[in-house]
Amino acid sequence: MSPDRAPVGALFRRFRDRLAAEGPERLGGPGPLAGHGTKVTATHGATGTGNAPLTAGAENGSRATGTGAGVARTDAGAAEVRLAPHPPRDVEPVDRPRRKGRRGGRGGGGEQLNVPPAEFTSYYGRPILKAPVWKWDIAAYLFTGGLAAGSSLLAAGGQLTGRPALRRSGRVVSLAAVSASAYFLINDLGKPSRFHHMLRVAKLTSPMSVGTWILSTFGPAAGVAAIAEAAPWLPERGVLGLGRRVLPPVGHAAGLVAAVTAPALATYTGVLLADTAVPSWHEAYPELPTIFAGSALASGAGVGLIAAPPAQAGPARRFAVAGAALELWGAHRVETRLGLLSEPYATGTAGRLLRTGRALTAAGVAGALVGRRSRVLCALSGGALLAASVCTRFGIFHGGVASAKDPRYTVVPQRERADRRAAEQG
Repeated sequence: MSPDRAPVGALFRRFRDRLAAEGPERLGGPGPLAGHGTKVTATHGATGTGNAPLTAGAENGSRATGTGAGVARTDAGAAEVRLAPHPPRDVEPVDRPRRKGRRGGRGGGGEQLNVPPAEFTSYYGRPILKAPVWKWDIAAYLFTGGLAAGSSLLAAGGQLTGRPALRRSGRVVSLAAVSASAYFLINDLGKPSRFHHMLRVAKLTSPMSVGTWILSTFGPAAGVAAIAEAAPWLPERGVLGLGRRVLPPVGHAAGLVAAVTAPALATYTGVLLADTAVPSWHEAYPELPTIFAGSALASGAGVGLIAAPPAQAGPARRFAVAGAALELWGAHRVETRLGLLSEPYATGTAGRLLRTGRALTAAGVAGALVGRRSRVLCALSGGALLAASVCTRFGIFHGGVASAKDPRYTVVPQRERADRRAAEQG
């Protein structure tokens, strides 16, 4: 409080003392009531006669009101200065009709509010979601993980059916692919220690945590199985000779462990993408694991068609048919079932990649079935299947990124879901 201003309590006490000494008339307050007549206030100069009170209001029955110290006026004079007259005290207030409903059309008899429905947009058309910061190395990680899983399954099929060329190629490619997959993942994490830190906990509700443990289990098993293929090159005697005798059975067991883990490795990346808030990934959660499983089988089949002679490529051809069926079915579903969210998979870079992938898949399967005795045609078919798997993985990746960058793919589905809930509740 500034020192030149008195406290509020002191001001109030001085006003009270002055009111008691001089009366309300001297302070411009209301004057005495004359029976049941009009109320008159003291005036000073209102009539031009100095201290004479104004009593004209009593003549016409109107009530005089005061607007300030020494000022009095009638209701008739209020109109001259454009002020509303005070209502008489003996008039009861008018009851206004109340709305029975808070909103138009509800509660019966309420006002109809003609308010247009709100249009939900983003500020200046900017993205609502932050687009994934993943780059091409994650798309490559998706492909190499599927290739490692498919090759491991192919190697297990060759092992169980007595096809050594199919088993050998599958094991070697599986080790190479899982090594590349680990490199791409660590490169995206930025530091190798981060991959190690992810192994400190096991969280079943986190696809990334589960995937880390799957990769950590699959990688050593695939590595041991691939190393076992070098057993025939070791000498027959000495310490290395012991390794020559021990490695084949150990490699068989490791190959089966890798094959058991392979389906999880092939599909968990689809669950990982669907678990994000990216619209076109999240809404395609039933199809992404199926697409990735089919792509893994097709890529493994491509390895077998390229590396194994036609006489041993029977399992690879069957893998190609099964993988192509799953991949094409899943790709068709994400391009037709999701409504507006299917658009990113059909346009732009993602649309071109997915269409190319479908064409290469169909060509690869046709060549594998027709060229049963042609090594060249089998190799070309295998290359087409591998290229189709690359296009499919990169197409799914780019489609999701495109849906996160455009706010329309976030806002419109949310509004449609809200309308459906409102219709169900109404």
